[in-house]
Amino acid sequence: MHRLFVAIHPPEPIRDSLLDLMEGVAGARWQDEEQLHLTLRFIGEADRHVAEDVHAALGSLHHPPFDLRLSGVGMFDRRGVPSTLWAGVAPAEPVRTLHNKVDQAIARVGLEPEHRAFHPHITLARLGRGSGPVDAFLAKSGALTSAAFHVDSIALYESRLSPDGAQYEELERYRLA
Repeated sequence: MHRLFVAIHPPEPIRDSLLDLMEGVAGARWQDEEQLHLTLRFIGEADRHVAEDVHAALGSLHHPPFDLRLSGVGMFDRRGVPSTLWAGVAPAEPVRTLHNKVDQAIARVGLEPEHRAFHPHITLARLGRGSGPVDAFLAKSGALTSAAFHVDSIALYESRLSPDGAQYEELERYRLA
């Protein structure tokens, strides 16, 4: 079985600027450079045959390339307790449109469509119960922005869980056109 997801991998200068933000929250499990991505669709566990169908579906996807930039930071919470720190992107609309196309392609191979609301972001850190307050981080980094970066491909990744966190392997890259 393969644990799969589809994502945009930002270029190195963008990843470097995100890495520069990663401090100031005690107990945060910060992402490393290879973990920085914008998830378009989490697929989950899939056998080899489903993975091949997903690959074929993504290979037939049509979406024009577009430009993005970093835009602010935020947090997700679970029942009022901070759980994730993230960096936003703008404009969000081309990412949402691409997410919908990826979701439709995945659904065509027989997998359940995504039911959660989609919020384009790049995860910076996971927070546990013992993590420190995030207000200072959010205030300091809230105005995050970057130069535009060109998105001309997406990738299918396999995620392997380990005690040190998830390790991601790019399985295939798909050009947007």
